[in-house]
Amino acid sequence: MKDTVKQNVVNETPQLDEVTIKFAGDSGDGIQLAGYQLARSAAMQGSYVKTRPDFPAEIRAPVGTLAGVSGLQVRTGKNRLYTAGEQLDVLVVLNPAALKVNRDELVENGILIANSDTFKGANLKKAGYENNPLEDGSLAGYRVFATRITTLTRGALKGLPLSRKEADRCKNFFALGLICWLFHRPLEPVQQWIEQKFAKASDLQQANLRALESGWNYGETSQSFATTYNMGLQKPTSDDAEPLTGNAATVLGLRHAAKSAGLRLFMGGYPITPATEILQQLKACTDEDVVVFQAEDEMAAVGAAIGASFAGALGVTATSGPGLALKGEFINLAVMTELPLIVINVQRGGPSTGLPTKTEQGDLLQALYGRNGESPLVVLAPQSPRDCYDIVREAAHIAIKYMTPVIVLSDLTLDSGTESWSLPEAQASAAERTLFAAEPDGFQPYARDPQTLARPWAIPGTPGLEHILGGLEKTDGAGTVSYDPANHEKMVHLRAEKIAGVAREIAPLQLLGDANGDTLIIGWGSTYGPIMEALQILEQRNISVAALCLRCLNPLPGDLSELLPAFQHILVLENNLGQLCRLLRAEYLVDARTVGKVTGLAFKASEIVDAVTASAGVPA
Repeated sequence: MKDTVKQNVVNETPQLDEVTIKFAGDSGDGIQLAGYQLARSAAMQGSYVKTRPDFPAEIRAPVGTLAGVSGLQVRTGKNRLYTAGEQLDVLVVLNPAALKVNRDELVENGILIANSDTFKGANLKKAGYENNPLEDGSLAGYRVFATRITTLTRGALKGLPLSRKEADRCKNFFALGLICWLFHRPLEPVQQWIEQKFAKASDLQQANLRALESGWNYGETSQSFATTYNMGLQKPTSDDAEPLTGNAATVLGLRHAAKSAGLRLFMGGYPITPATEILQQLKACTDEDVVVFQAEDEMAAVGAAIGASFAGALGVTATSGPGLALKGEFINLAVMTELPLIVINVQRGGPSTGLPTKTEQGDLLQALYGRNGESPLVVLAPQSPRDCYDIVREAAHIAIKYMTPVIVLSDLTLDSGTESWSLPEAQASAAERTLFAAEPDGFQPYARDPQTLARPWAIPGTPGLEHILGGLEKTDGAGTVSYDPANHEKMVHLRAEKIAGVAREIAPLQLLGDANGDTLIIGWGSTYGPIMEALQILEQRNISVAALCLRCLNPLPGDLSELLPAFQHILVLENNLGQLCRLLRAEYLVDARTVGKVTGLAFKASEIVDAVTASAGVPA
């Protein structure tokens, strides 16, 4: 923040190009809500927005403990943002544990706003403090504003028929109001949201509105802050600009994909962190052509989705790594029956239950090979929360056109992180609408389209198109059960060739950065954002580096073989121990090296810069 301050004579307040703020507190403090509403306010004012959540793994950890700390990081600015930021300019903590967990992320001389009401007794002990850090001088490197947020919130809500517990739940909006005042963010979007959210609970509506406005008024009247910071209108405001999570973008993309194809959308789901939100949001939508089935387990969920595809709907299921393992046999059924199916895997830390609220990209090899037999299918990976919308639309297009399952490898960084963008409308065209088999003369369920090698999609019950599907090997063309060795080999090759042909759908690769450099960075999925910011830093240091971020991981782009040999150093960045790197080394016989990270945290641009300089022998 301090590096971007410019004096604005008109407003007599510092003008900021960007700022990174984090709200942190107990998991019951409404932290995620406060941060998201700040992001909405900034987006509707015209700023670019990126957020990153930090969830505790326990459903309800003991109050005030380190394990129960929840946080949401919000980065806003006038220029396009690729990540939610590396360090914090402002940290708002509602208890000592939140300070303990997040203090090291705050920049030197950064702003720390702490709820001083909680920095006492048992709360300090739970966080591991022997002394009160707000009083012992240990925070001298920061601008500390000890604020009695709980007391001030209770005072603002006097006269309302609320219990103390209910009143204390409003302190997140007090903190939000104070931050909105400090950075000249409008309250109106938040006020409108509160009015709608609590329309049927007038006391809670009034309480939250009062808390929000009291936070603003406290900043205005307390004289605790020497200055405010003007973010201003950064880009043209759009009424439909929303900071949308990757899961929400996925839901919107699925709905639009089905509508464009003229199909009903069927979601067969089972709750699992961090993919549950996809199931919940689809269940809440009112589209007549969306059917949601919450099954008793992961296997039933994907089985129902395949049944829906057999019946002529767009079958979808969403899960995470453990659920993908359970779905494997049914996904193979979709491979054998050659039915369209979209499997969304929001990756998290593993193995087993692992780190359910932390990010990882450890499921790539599982997606490619985690089934018995030769079982090829398409694997795609979105690059950003916004790209989750585009990738599921592409997945639907490919699944229908090539009659194949498609696995979409999202991850927790994308699904819960947000980015602001103008929401698109569903654009249906006659060219996109799905054509089912209709002519009985000469119908064969496994006849091949000469271009795509896809078999026809015939709806059960269509006169003259009666056919049986199942997991046993099929005769090419007729689709009857076959144990013939030559036919099996032919079908294995046909299924593989069909998936290889999807490479035609992949746009030519575009190198980012300096194509004439000796070093190439390759990433996939959520590594895209940090890579883009790392390229900006490297360019400022006059270090020539090129980059690729792959969205289609099977089949790999056809022009990749031409690009790789041109570089002396190839670094593959991924939140695992080198799964894509192994594939590239095996496929293209290049000396690619892994830059892996399995801390449960996304890459930082600075980590990528360090890896590049170390690899190329360039001084940091």
